[in-house]
Amino acid sequence: MAIKRGESPRKKVGLALGSGAARGLAHIGVLEVLDREGIPVDMIAGTSIGALIGAFYAQQKDVGRIKNLALGMGSKKFASLLDPVLPRTGLIRGRKIENTLRPTIGDIEFGDLRIPFACVATDIGSGEEVVIKRGLVWEGIRASGSLPGLFTVAKWESRYLVDGGLVSPVPVSVLKAMGADFIIAVNVLPYRGRRERKEPSIFGVIMQTFYIASYQMVKSSLSGADIVIEPQVGDIAFADFRRAEECMRQGELAAQEAIAEIKRCLLL
Repeated sequence: MAIKRGESPRKKVGLALGSGAARGLAHIGVLEVLDREGIPVDMIAGTSIGALIGAFYAQQKDVGRIKNLALGMGSKKFASLLDPVLPRTGLIRGRKIENTLRPTIGDIEFGDLRIPFACVATDIGSGEEVVIKRGLVWEGIRASGSLPGLFTVAKWESRYLVDGGLVSPVPVSVLKAMGADFIIAVNVLPYRGRRERKEPSIFGVIMQTFYIASYQMVKSSLSGADIVIEPQVGDIAFADFRRAEECMRQGELAAQEAIAEIKRCLLL
């Protein structure tokens, strides 16, 4: 759209989708509301589950497709994607997940996506943040969600990478570097935990340990966001993908509460 004389150009809107395993399915509800309300999304950055959902949206802008995929991902099906391996760099090889992810998103490269997109991983050797925005998208997603100790590390170029939640649970700073003028951040890591009603599995212990550490990074990650959306998903276990519908509903509710302020800031 051409800018008329005297008008200001529209702000470039960036969307940061954070880590949080099953809780991150709330991102889908947020996207549904942004779509419905006509909020433009010019670029996306995601970490872990946020990278997965962000990549699918950046590819086709089809929230319905993402929603159907999430609803089909119950705990039993998720468990079937785990392929234990003799411990080397992780308990789960991740080959089955790769074999599911690759045909679902295809061998598409970052430069071919409809919306500019980047995902965040952590270099396990140096501890540095690694922003992935080139090469095959599915490889970037796999690296961004390689939970330390659970999944084997992902090799990307010459680096060994694990989950980006260690260094950037909600990648606001990545969007700033990409040129965003207005940043909407979605945080699904509440500052309070949940009480376990029964003894957790090893999978649950590893995930909870990782996210307890991530809590400390959340506030600094959110620094610089113009709008922070925080769905009420604190009572949902990180591995409980059976509650996908509930997660998405909480994302919708939280996003709807923020819509008036987003529109005011964007002059929509």
